Amino acid sequence: MIYTVTLNPSLDYIMFVPSLQLGGVSRAVKENILPGGKGINVAVVLERLGFPCTALGFCAGHTGQALLSLLQGHISHTDFICLPKGQNRINVKIKSTQESDINGRGPHIEPVYLQHLLQKLNALKSGDVLVLSGAVPADVAPSIYAQILQQVQPLGVLCVVDAVGPLLHHTLSYHPFLIKPNEEELANLFDAKIQTEEDVLQYAKKAQQLGAQNVLVSRGAQGALLVTSDGNTFKAPAVKLTAPVINSVGAGDSMVAGFLAGWLHSCDYATALQWALAAGGACVQQEWLPERKDILTFIPPKHKELV
Repeated sequence: MIYTVTLNPSLDYIMFVPSLQLGGVSRAVKENILPGGKGINVAVVLERLGFPCTALGFCAGHTGQALLSLLQGHISHTDFICLPKGQNRINVKIKSTQESDINGRGPHIEPVYLQHLLQKLNALKSGDVLVLSGAVPADVAPSIYAQILQQVQPLGVLCVVDAVGPLLHHTLSYHPFLIKPNEEELANLFDAKIQTEEDVLQYAKKAQQLGAQNVLVSRGAQGALLVTSDGNTFKAPAVKLTAPVINSVGAGDSMVAGFLAGWLHSCDYATALQWALAAGGACVQQEWLPERKDILTFIPPKHKELV
């Protein structure tokens, strides 16, 4: 089973505004309310690729109930811990000439409820996959992901971490199977400047030296670079889009899901990389997350063994 953890999930209120007037009144021509959170996004895309998931996290208040309702039909199983106080955050995403985000804070999580989550993770077993994605609430220690990896490491769980800064750095000594920074996040991890592909490779290998088994670096229009635990390096260009870019939210999460789908089915890194790029490329052409058919459009024939 694949498990995803989203410690600060949200409702994403997406507004399409042709002309945003700061300090004045702007009118949306279209709006959506969608479940949000990086782990949730990973789970939804994996489900669409045929891999059942259990989504773990926290829900609170009316917005939490709305979030759970919206997830029905998208994820096989949700096992959220309901908090007695607060509300899940609402993130406002404004699509105009530029994308603008206003992200809410989210509920306070008492330590006792974090312990409930850790207890749930004790049920994982060898061969399970655990995906830890996204930022955590302000009152949760940045060592939480490392604490989770330390707990599940003896269980033989395959762990994926998609986070930034100290939240990611603390996990590296526990040898996550995969991390997926973009170039900026990789540079920030080492307080460095990345300007060339050689720089990307250098710091990806440095992340490996600190403990990550596989490092997938997303590079936007330049594709992606992957350094693997068996000492190989794979590079691939971005897919050629067939429609205009609509939405960048969830593209990185789609890459994580695509990589896992490709790897779990083939145990081949080159195939996993192609599936990652296909899922990320398909995502930016959608208003939310890509369907299976959207992803298949971008898979090279020799890597379509999943179909």
